[in-house]
Amino acid sequence: MSESEHREKNTDTAAHKAQLDPNQSVRGRVGDKLPAGASAAQRTGHAPHPQPAQPASQPQPTQSHTQPQPHHHGHALASILGPAFVAAVAYVDPGNVAANITSGARYGYLLVWVLVLANLMSVLIQYQSAKLGIVTGKSLPQILGERMSDAGRYMFFMQAEVIAIATDLAEVIGGAIALRLLFGLPLFWGGCVIGVVSTVLLWFQGGRTHRVFEKIVIAMLLVITFGFITGLFVDPPNGGDVLSGLIPRFRGADSVLMASSILGATVMPHAIYLHSTLVNDHYAPDEEKPDTRQLLRGSRIDVVWALALAGTVNLALLVLAANSLYGMKGTDTIEGAQHAIEMALGPAVGTIFSIGLLASSLSSTSVGTYAGSEIMRGLLHIHAPMWACRIVTLVPALVVLWFSANPTYTLVIGQVVLSIGIPFAIIPLIRYTRDRGLMGEYRDGLFKHVVFLLVAVLIIALNVVLVYLTMTGQN
Repeated sequence: MSESEHREKNTDTAAHKAQLDPNQSVRGRVGDKLPAGASAAQRTGHAPHPQPAQPASQPQPTQSHTQPQPHHHGHALASILGPAFVAAVAYVDPGNVAANITSGARYGYLLVWVLVLANLMSVLIQYQSAKLGIVTGKSLPQILGERMSDAGRYMFFMQAEVIAIATDLAEVIGGAIALRLLFGLPLFWGGCVIGVVSTVLLWFQGGRTHRVFEKIVIAMLLVITFGFITGLFVDPPNGGDVLSGLIPRFRGADSVLMASSILGATVMPHAIYLHSTLVNDHYAPDEEKPDTRQLLRGSRIDVVWALALAGTVNLALLVLAANSLYGMKGTDTIEGAQHAIEMALGPAVGTIFSIGLLASSLSSTSVGTYAGSEIMRGLLHIHAPMWACRIVTLVPALVVLWFSANPTYTLVIGQVVLSIGIPFAIIPLIRYTRDRGLMGEYRDGLFKHVVFLLVAVLIIALNVVLVYLTMTGQN
């Protein structure tokens, strides 16, 4: 028997003797005020029956040796995990595929450092979003909607909706390309199929079926991982070449545009808005949650594992292109990259790549619509049906599929739009996680706050350069 169990047994024996002792203190009788040394179970009312206090001669148990609480499913670490994996799907969407493959095929390992840095920043950002949701019980859009004026709410919603449309654009186009590669389906009709299937997946979102939605998305994330890293095992890269890409540098104005596209594809604005919702939607309304400290510990693990997986997938895409596709013509498009992969690594690897792309599209477009719904609910206080939110972002993507001659280039430009939207999500998050009125004892310390500010400054500076290059035609 462990020391803790031995002490708990002695405590129970002492309490039992005190209950049978006719000379016990009057303060210990049922109905009287509990003494200051009462156990946590007595103070919170969790004990099945009130128990009298121990006599003064008995040693009072410390809080760390109180009777064990009944086990609840929600307190297990495994039950806390999940929200970050759903958010991480946004980091491996078709926009990432386009940005990373284009970067690797065009510049080799030059921008590996951008991808690694963006992934490290995303770990901090996603944890901060989860922390805000856990501590306040509200989402970032909901807090914004409560604190902004009516005009501010609508203006903020407009830019957020543009971000949602750009997000869905990448995801639907990527899925349509995957269906054409796998089955020869025209792009427009492939986009329609993606829209229908992703809407069906959204039926599982919310309430008691939310865990089912999480499991479906996580299963797709595993398919994505397998689909996108298989090529590295067939044609392993040189480790020294990969490490050389960790040296920060650019090669002309176009490489800066490419870096911004990678950043926009990696640090996703809608994932920042959504994660603060996911940590609360993870539990059914009548399900008991772990306490705040347990949730924060579990969320840290959740975020690190999920984004380590997403970062590995992104790095694998860039390295695959740099190793197997560098210098090959026609690899600036997803379709061209897939054909090049087939030529270099075989048709089986090319098919697996297409399956990963399809899973990426279906999962990420569902998560993107989920984020758009939460943004609308939080900022405009409108509880629109999920299918309505789906239509709002799907229609522009279908229009682009109908008219665009180069869907992959549209994907890359979409990631640039997302990059411009990142500060609008990060700056309020920095402010609110430092707000004592909102966060109480869990507000950010000075060191974390400064680090978070430096991350925001770096992202905003890169976006200013991007806008300048784009407006002056240097891209």
